[in-house]
Amino acid sequence: MERVGQIGIAIGTLGAILMMMGLFPGVTGLDPTPGLGILQLMVMMSGFVLFIAGALVYIKYTFYAYDSANLTQLIGTRLAITGVLLAGLFSLADALGFGSHGREFSDQNFLGPLQIIGIVSSYAMACVGVLVYALGGASLHDDDLPDSLSDISENEQKMQDDYQEVSNER
Repeated sequence: MERVGQIGIAIGTLGAILMMMGLFPGVTGLDPTPGLGILQLMVMMSGFVLFIAGALVYIKYTFYAYDSANLTQLIGTRLAITGVLLAGLFSLADALGFGSHGREFSDQNFLGPLQIIGIVSSYAMACVGVLVYALGGASLHDDDLPDSLSDISENEQKMQDDYQEVSNER
């Protein structure tokens, strides 16, 4: 299951790179334009989606590979996805027709202060959701193992065996 965790890191890193490319297009060699365009917002949002998805995949398959999600982790996942959805709605509010500028676009696109507050707070909500997911479960990598191995479930035993096998290889 370590390989899937590494794939989560790769997805998250790709998302971070796309987010930075959306925020700072001059890094890629493109001429920066005044304001933020729809393409910039779409690249930034797709990077954010990949970033959060990569974080959730990494946490799931690194710490809770053989465990089913508990209620706290399900709430964290839904909170992260809600944050991503709201960030998309706030960033594309004018393009979707319910922003303060409606569907009328000019050469100078405008991202208002309420949209910026909404995007940043949605990013924060998604990050808190990932933290809730990460901290919501009991990790078996701790050193406080039960006195008897018969006290732990079959999935926990399999995860412990995998962890011991990887530790012995190093």
